[in-house]
Amino acid sequence: MAQRNVSFFHLHLVSDSTGETLITVARAAAAQYASVVPVEHVYPAVRTHKQLDRVLASIEAEPGITLYTLLDEALVERLEAKCTELGLPCRSILGPVLRVFQSYLGTESTHKVGAQHILNAEYFKRIDALNYTMLHDDGQHTDDLESADVVLVGVSRTSKTPTSIYLANRGIKTANVPLVPGAALPPGLEELKSPLVVGLFASPERIVQIRQNRLLGLNVQRDDDQYVDRQAVAEEVAFSRRLCARNDWPLIDVTRRSIEETAAAVLAFLSDRRRQGSAP
Repeated sequence: MAQRNVSFFHLHLVSDSTGETLITVARAAAAQYASVVPVEHVYPAVRTHKQLDRVLASIEAEPGITLYTLLDEALVERLEAKCTELGLPCRSILGPVLRVFQSYLGTESTHKVGAQHILNAEYFKRIDALNYTMLHDDGQHTDDLESADVVLVGVSRTSKTPTSIYLANRGIKTANVPLVPGAALPPGLEELKSPLVVGLFASPERIVQIRQNRLLGLNVQRDDDQYVDRQAVAEEVAFSRRLCARNDWPLIDVTRRSIEETAAAVLAFLSDRRRQGSAP
């Protein structure tokens, strides 16, 4: 197999807060370029000129693209002036968006550093959701599933746990229940009224591949081969789909979906359900 030629470039991410926004946007953009890979230099909590001095020295030593989310105009001026001097691209991530808001709303922004991380009700809702989700991972504490927003069901290796955690970060209390061959379903699962129950499934081939890789990674030998037998896995998947059809639970095929795409599909189902519930 021919080796793909990959080149690297320096990417400087300068923030007066945590840098999470910058990292997300920068990685989303960089992902569109398969033949180049960024070498990330992340500078969080840059709020003084002394802190900025270190950033400018680094940019000069390892030139590349600079993206920033700084609200202090003096710091912005110094950063942009240095990049102009070095002939390097330098762009604000929030600037264009804030200008759109200002134009439409007709008012100035507050210029509050880290405003998106303020400890408000939404923040504590996410923390509560994360706590709930971790306690109800992999079929634990199924006696109070009725208090969940979402319950994910599916056979082993259908991304239930990472999808649950992603949803919890969006403030959605999520439990997940594994469907195990020969094991009884948790009492009351099929009678749930409040939560949205969603089934996750994948092609038998994909599940077998993931299970085999997991066993290799853990250096585990199993006496039975049902766990990675294609026919046995196909029967597991068929059972999970019949269960969901019987209960009218929506199904999501995760064979070729990322965790983010699966979570987005769950959120769409949840939004539709809530909208229907609030309709007159």
